[in-house]
This record gives sequence, structure tokens and C-alpha cells, in this order.
Amino acid sequence: MIPLAAASTRPDTATSTSPPTGPDRPVTLAVVAGAHGVRGEVRLKIFADGLSAHSVFNHGALRLQSLRDTIARFEGVSDRNAAEALRGTALTVPRSSLPALAIGEYYHVDLLGLSARSESGDVLGRTVAVENYGASDLVEIERPDGRRFMVPLTAQAVPHWDETTLTVADAFVD
Repeated sequence: MIPLAAASTRPDTATSTSPPTGPDRPVTLAVVAGAHGVRGEVRLKIFADGLSAHSVFNHGALRLQSLRDTIARFEGVSDRNAAEALRGTALTVPRSSLPALAIGEYYHVDLLGLSARSESGDVLGRTVAVENYGASDLVEIERPDGRRFMVPLTAQAVPHWDETTLTVADAFVD
């Protein structure tokens, strides 16, 4: 899976600008998977290229003391019980703390929640996920009735998007 905070190159660089999001919108970079050992370390499932650029998470509630691969230690977490209590905790940072993007790049998180419409103007639903199974990013769109479908994030399938709307080519609408 491609990380939510991963930067990707957008297919329509000539026609759109990267959609802005609120600077304080929390972006999940990792989740605590469980305790590691008996001295307060935790195992992380990391969704970003790395966490080394960040030391404070969840609005200051968690401060990273050390990190090696996917094993982390946080200030104030000194035993296995305290580490186990963090299981399932999402590690978030404000969107504004992520590195600036080059022209034509986007963060997956910027696509989530966009209204999706067909080229002919039909309402398709909202974007709910961005996945990658090897070939390219795929945007998952949830219709108003709850059904979902995926569209490749290519210029042919998604000719345009902006800060509010993702446009899907009519040929790719199921």
C-alpha cells in the first residue's frame, strides 16, 4: 500500500494545481501495532516514507524518544503495560508539517474526501481511499448508495481535479 503521506506525481500537471487542505488537518503517518519487549517500546505500522522528520505526534501528546526501523520508544512510556495501552493509537502530524511538494506532485491525503463527478457532470460520490498495487495509484470512490469502485489515477481516467472535485472520464465510470 502506498502511504497516505507519500508524495506522488499527478497525471494532469498541466491543467491543475495541487489541492490545498487545511494546514492543521491531521495526517496519520503510523499506527502503534503493539508492544515490543518489556521496556516500553512499541511496534509501528508506518504509512509514510519515514518518521525521522517528526518527533512530536498527536498535538504534542506523544514525543518520540527513539526510532529504529519500525520500533519506537516514546517519552513517558517505560514498561510493556504502558506500551500495550498505546496499541491502535494513530500517530498524526498537522498537514502543514509535511514537506512542500514539487509541481505535479500530490499527497494521497489531499485526495480523500473530494467530491467525484463524471466528465458529463453526474455526481459519482466521494473519494474514500487511494491504493497502489504496483502499476499506479488507484482512487476508490464511494457512491451515495454505498457501492464503491476504483479508477486508476492516470490522465486518461482522471483528467482533472482541484481542491473540491475529482473528475472521472466517462469511459471509466461503472
